[in-house]
Amino acid sequence: MKQYLLSIYQPDGPTPPPEVLEPIMRDVQAVNAEMQAAGAWVFAAGLHPPTTATVLRAKGEEVLTTDGPFTEGKEHLGGFTIIRAADLDAALEWGRKLAKAITLPIEVRPLQEDEGENTCRSSA
Repeated sequence: MKQYLLSIYQPDGPTPPPEVLEPIMRDVQAVNAEMQAAGAWVFAAGLHPPTTATVLRAKGEEVLTTDGPFTEGKEHLGGFTIIRAADLDAALEWGRKLAKAITLPIEVRPLQEDEGENTCRSSA
């Protein structure tokens, strides 16, 4: 099975109030549980705001360090899920479920594979 990245894009700004966020998080947890039960779920995580990012850029022999984010925008990567799916259609179906639960745009991208093996490996 191939692995896919489901990227969650959220608008910049404050976190929604609990009365808005809690039902969304319940729905997301339900989709994650469904993915786990189906054997599709590999890993998921939310990210801190882009203001917490540090950007590293190679310039000659030096690596410059600056405060993030890498790009300025009205939306940012807020979290992600890695799944296993038989094909793009199956991955898109999981992406649709996640988009409905989280009510934010979801980008679905296949992970590159190296000689038939996944390049993303756990050290556990």
